[in-house]
Amino acid sequence: MRIAVTGGIGSGKTTICKALESLSIPVFYADEEVKKMYEDDAGVRASTVEAFGEAVYSNGKLNKKLLAQKVFGDEAALATLNAIAHPAVAKRFAQWAERQCAPCVAQEAALIFESNAHRLFDKILTVNAPEELRIQRAMLRDGSTRGDVLRRMKRQLSDAERTSLADFCIVNDDATPLLPQILEVCRSLGVQ
Repeated sequence: MRIAVTGGIGSGKTTICKALESLSIPVFYADEEVKKMYEDDAGVRASTVEAFGEAVYSNGKLNKKLLAQKVFGDEAALATLNAIAHPAVAKRFAQWAERQCAPCVAQEAALIFESNAHRLFDKILTVNAPEELRIQRAMLRDGSTRGDVLRRMKRQLSDAERTSLADFCIVNDDATPLLPQILEVCRSLGVQ
């Protein structure tokens, strides 16, 4: 069984995924894989250079800041970048999932619905948190400004939209206990 763990920026997807790992459910972290992929996947690298120029790589490393500047506020450029990254991540996840021995695997990824990747999963779990808490978490974690976080949030579905599309919802508001929610999802999936 393949489960996607999604949620908006700062919702706490990684926290939920670490808990799933502690319950012996292997987790594929899409954001981490994307970062590796830009440097170790020759096809992705070539497509990125073709689309955005040689300058996006410096000494073999992706210049994330320059790439972000090229796609920030440019929907066409962002769509091009996503068209390079999303299929490559899906392929990596499929290969990774085949190597796992567990009856259930999970992938952490923020843009499951936005990228139409939801169709690759058996179940979708979304993580929700109050907007202000999400903003504070993201600012603290990334060193981002409030404006940066709000701009990223605008590119994502709302919690209500994700919840209406997902099979399960976990509330991560720093008040509601997480473990009982996670265990209930696992019981519903038949994996614990």
